[in-house]
Amino acid sequence: MSKSIVLTQDKWYKLKNRLTNDYSPSVMMLSFKLKDKLGFTVREHREWTEQRGYMVDIRLDFYSEPKRTMFLLKYSEYLDKTGNTTLDIG
Repeated sequence: MSKSIVLTQDKWYKLKNRLTNDYSPSVMMLSFKLKDKLGFTVREHREWTEQRGYMVDIRLDFYSEPKRTMFLLKYSEYLDKTGNTTLDIG
């Protein structure tokens, strides 16, 4: 299994709107179709830290490295470019 891509909720909503325009709504609504068509499933991750309090982020868990690479090439403008996410390639 490939590494996950971590997104803020705001970034996820923007990306989700784009994906909904690119693919049929059923792909976005059904996790098995999302996994089959785009190669990932969506997971909401919650954690508590003393400094920042309660935090929620979205994780895209990829099951195919080639599909992950194509996703990064096609939708990289929707990902965080500050380096604050765990967008590790490799």
